[in-house]
Amino acid sequence: MSSQPAPARTTQPPVQPQYTAPMLKSKAKASETLAFLKPYLWPSDRPDLKMQVVWALLAMLVGKLLTVATPFAYKWATNAFALKGAAAPGFWSLIMASPIILVLAYGVARMFSQVFNNIRDGMFSAVGQHAVRGLANRAFVHLHNLSLRFHLQRRTGGLSRVIERGKTGIETIIRLTMMVGIPTVVEFALTAISLWAQFDLIYVAVVAVTVVVYVWFSIVASNMRISIRKEMNEADSDAMSKAVDSLLNFETVKYFGNEALERGRYDRATAMYEKAAIKTYTSLAWLNIGQAVIFSIGMVTVMLMSAWEVAHGTKTIGHFVLVNAFMMQLAIPLNFIGTLYREISTGLIDMESMFKLLDEPAEVVDADEARDLIVTDGAVSFKDVVFSYDPDREILKGVSFDVPAGKTVAIVGPSGAGKSTISRLLFRFYDVKGGAIEIDGQDIRGVSQASLRKAIGMVPQDTVLFNDTIAYNIGYGRYGASREEVEAAADRAQISGFIATLPKGYDTEVGERGLKLSGGEKQRVAIARTLLKAPPILILDEATSALDTHTEREIQASLDDVSKNRTTLVIAHRLSTVVNADEILVLKDGVVSERGKHAQLMKLNGLYASMWERQRAADDAREALAKVTAEAE
Repeated sequence: MSSQPAPARTTQPPVQPQYTAPMLKSKAKASETLAFLKPYLWPSDRPDLKMQVVWALLAMLVGKLLTVATPFAYKWATNAFALKGAAAPGFWSLIMASPIILVLAYGVARMFSQVFNNIRDGMFSAVGQHAVRGLANRAFVHLHNLSLRFHLQRRTGGLSRVIERGKTGIETIIRLTMMVGIPTVVEFALTAISLWAQFDLIYVAVVAVTVVVYVWFSIVASNMRISIRKEMNEADSDAMSKAVDSLLNFETVKYFGNEALERGRYDRATAMYEKAAIKTYTSLAWLNIGQAVIFSIGMVTVMLMSAWEVAHGTKTIGHFVLVNAFMMQLAIPLNFIGTLYREISTGLIDMESMFKLLDEPAEVVDADEARDLIVTDGAVSFKDVVFSYDPDREILKGVSFDVPAGKTVAIVGPSGAGKSTISRLLFRFYDVKGGAIEIDGQDIRGVSQASLRKAIGMVPQDTVLFNDTIAYNIGYGRYGASREEVEAAADRAQISGFIATLPKGYDTEVGERGLKLSGGEKQRVAIARTLLKAPPILILDEATSALDTHTEREIQASLDDVSKNRTTLVIAHRLSTVVNADEILVLKDGVVSERGKHAQLMKLNGLYASMWERQRAADDAREALAKVTAEAE
């Protein structure tokens, strides 16, 4: 078989440039947002994008000059029609055909103003999407850098909604600021100059008052809508969280027949969203009504002023058409001003949660002088380790033990004793509160997290798989492994026979979280990808506790093969799986109460012996029940 790379779920994303942007406070502000976005809109390492920004601004300027020139062609054409057949000076007699020419000029100017405006949008789109992509990737990377504690406390659905809305808010602000905000300011300035040149200063004053009142009303009304929008966002996140949580627990819902309960919970959440959404759109309607009234008053005022001047012969019909065209043209950017503030305000609200997320400090970070872990033998040492998730409840109280290179040490004990906490500390999902954890004499707090986790393999109790193929999930142990290496790992994990029976073989999809596979099959996939990773240190965190006795025995043989010649730490619930360990530690109330080999611990007749007897009695009862059931059938 040819050496082909293992099927990958997606190609690796390109490495994003490291920008130095100011950290945002939890309350997003426009100035902070623009300062935050600047390195993405003007990237120092992308001169091609900088040039596109320059060309986009030039296209914007040309487009707006043509936009303002268009009403003049309309005015001149109207005057030419009005003078047709009249006693005009000789000059006008020579240009009797000028109305047609001026109408064509009007059409050409209007067409090219739209062309340049769209060129501007097209050229800036690459810059805007680069910024959105960079910020989305930054948020994604930051999420992976946050602690396990953070992810255990957050709902996946709500978190994904925060990122989605944040991306939308970023895109909205970039698009409106660069494609609407700046062009609108330029158009306002050019229009004011044109009005001043063609009419009296009173016209400019009326238009200025209209614009100021329009913008003031838009800002005040939009600010009143902010709390409503926040309420709608919170209801949206709550509804999404409940939906995702319910669907992830699809089987549990079915087991207890609680479809009606879940439907009621989701319906109540969406009812809150419905109520907030109605408020949002109703307030938007009133905002639009107010804007229409203000602009209509201003437009009618200047039109009456112009009509009076035309009636008294001080201005031409062309001037009346010109001021009308200016006002109609001004309505478009004015409407965008209202939309601009409204959408930017909404975007800032949508981005607020994402900014809080980006401001969330990572609980576990590499030291400034962190070096790569150098594994020579793979010996692990816990030295007087103290740890607590909450300050008022200590989990580990001075735990000390060694896992010699190539040996297997098992940790057992009652639930809540802190067994799984030890594996999380070794992976450095949390930092110890006291004492130290060392690998080959190196404190793990002084080495990089990437090099530490590269040296450790994990087979957890509850294996969660990606919704992709079996080959992808096994190949995840070492990205870029060949198909032959993937198949060899599957063979060693004793799952290749099962895969061969599947119609699509290694290309079989495992479903959401691997739900298409049985518990034993998922564990074998986990073992296979750990074998592919080939780490010098291995953690088996209650890897068989969720399996039946028969499957446990089969999986245990594979686990024994994985742990050969590796430093292995076994977190066990069933004592029968660790009888051959080089040392067994009995953890109780956060301290090591007993230690030794299986035979030695049985002679002590302490906690370990008591747990052994209880589990053996339970196993005997299960076997007797299975025998009776088989005979009854």
